[in-house]
Amino acid sequence: MNMRSRYPRLIIAGMKGGSGKTLLSLGLIAAWRKKGFKIIPYKKGPDYIDAGWLSSAAKHLCYNLDPFLIGREKILSSFKGHFRDSDCAVIEGNRGLYDGMDAAGTYSTAELAKILKSPVILIMDCTKVTRTAGAMVLGMLKFDKKVGIKGVVLNRIAGPRHEKVIREAIERYCHIPVLGAIPKLKKEFLSERHMGLTPYQEHPEVKTAVTFCAEVAEKYLDLGRIWKIAKEAEPMTATIHDTRCRIQDEENRASCIMHHASTCINIGIIRDSAFQFYYPENFEELERKGANLIEISALEDKKLPDIDALYIGGGFPETNAIALARNAAFRKSIKKTVENGLPVYAECGGLMYLGESLVLEGKTYPMSGIFPVKFSLEKKPQAHGYSIVEVQNDNPYYGKRTEIKGHEFHYSRVINSEVAKEFKKRNIYFSFRMKRGEGIINKMDGLCYKNVLATYTHIHALGTPEWAEGMIKKAAEYRKRCA
Repeated sequence: MNMRSRYPRLIIAGMKGGSGKTLLSLGLIAAWRKKGFKIIPYKKGPDYIDAGWLSSAAKHLCYNLDPFLIGREKILSSFKGHFRDSDCAVIEGNRGLYDGMDAAGTYSTAELAKILKSPVILIMDCTKVTRTAGAMVLGMLKFDKKVGIKGVVLNRIAGPRHEKVIREAIERYCHIPVLGAIPKLKKEFLSERHMGLTPYQEHPEVKTAVTFCAEVAEKYLDLGRIWKIAKEAEPMTATIHDTRCRIQDEENRASCIMHHASTCINIGIIRDSAFQFYYPENFEELERKGANLIEISALEDKKLPDIDALYIGGGFPETNAIALARNAAFRKSIKKTVENGLPVYAECGGLMYLGESLVLEGKTYPMSGIFPVKFSLEKKPQAHGYSIVEVQNDNPYYGKRTEIKGHEFHYSRVINSEVAKEFKKRNIYFSFRMKRGEGIINKMDGLCYKNVLATYTHIHALGTPEWAEGMIKKAAEYRKRCA
């Protein structure tokens, strides 16, 4: 059998969040790349920041594999489809291996491991523990025997004696190998901010940080043995279903391109240091349906180019508030085109940018003014986790009663909650009701005005196919009207 038909792969999992999964994942990817291997990264969980770092280390887009956001068949199709000619896939889990939405571990990293039939490497924070580490690993092994834990990496080891006791305990009682022992590191290049790691786009020493992770892996891990585990992953050959899906996708894309060729569907993407949270699969779905994507900067551009729709993702507009506020010409350009009916879809940071203003430490920074809403940034999370919304009212992109699975991650909140009269006056309304999650105000989300929909809820296009279809449809309508 061709080795690549087996899809060599590893899932990197921890016993809890903050155990060192990203350090280990980055280290393996960067070290193997130095050896000339092509590594494709994946991230489990609704995460843009870790995915960005994995992408930077691999020099390849990082794709999301989340069982909550995406169904099983699409996870398998996406994994195989994006693997292509890579030598190995490194999949970083999230939180603890068995942590999910409930006591059954629904949507956990363990469930993803079973879907992908992937070997799991467990990284363990060994701070203030010795022989008990063996009991903890034994519990992980017995908790679900269908999960293939193939080895352990020790992290934050205090010294040789500490390592010796833990290594012997694990190998004696658990009968799986210890594949490396990383000491407590004096340097820490992977700095953190309120939602996890500092985004690589804002990190001052990305190359140095990735090189450091590679050096850690080369010095403290048994890279050869870990590579062997990845190569020995259970066969996962392409099926007739996969082939049919690929052919159908290619036919659909060709058909859509031909259909839209005469209308030249151009969708703008605001993508800069303020707005950087996007799943690459969302872009792919728009392109697959025939869209031409045009990147735009809200920090540097003075006006919108000739586009038929606009997509504004999440990010950290608060760290760029001064620059966003100063670029009044661009903000005015957005407002003018919105009034003319431009379809706009905005998520989280994009929602904040479409508001009236952003208040930071007592200072007010004007935003686009599409919605008469003021946002402030709080010290504690205002929403954090998976969300489920039900579409209740008309909007440009989703049909009524559609149920959408997504996620919220934000520290911002609306501070002028008494805006109902202003909304009614300007024909602004909420389209979503939150079945799970917080939303914008009072469990409501999805602010609508003309062809604009702005929401705190992030979606993944593979789990919400209505999104790309709606974007293309409204863009085509707008193009036709403006022709």
